[in-house]
Amino acid sequence: MMGATANWKIIMNRLGYHENYDRRTNQISYIRRLRSLNYPRFHAYLEHGDQQATINLHLDEKAVSYSGQTRHSGVYDGELVEKEAERIQQSLQAYA
Repeated sequence: MMGATANWKIIMNRLGYHENYDRRTNQISYIRRLRSLNYPRFHAYLEHGDQQATINLHLDEKAVSYSGQTRHSGVYDGELVEKEAERIQQSLQAYA
């Protein structure tokens, strides 16, 4: 999508996403809530390559519901995810 040298934290903030640091995995991701509650929310991971970065997007419909589990059931396709991906792509064209 864009060069790996872009300041992704600022770009994701402008897209309405907030940085999320997971202490268990030591990984940074970005979250955009659909309402004032924590769920449902869009959840994005950035994958950086040598020349570009890719956004891995999914929809978290609810929190982990089983004790001891760290994974949840994310929705990786469907109308909501596709529309959000389109919105992100259109917005990122301004930074290209």
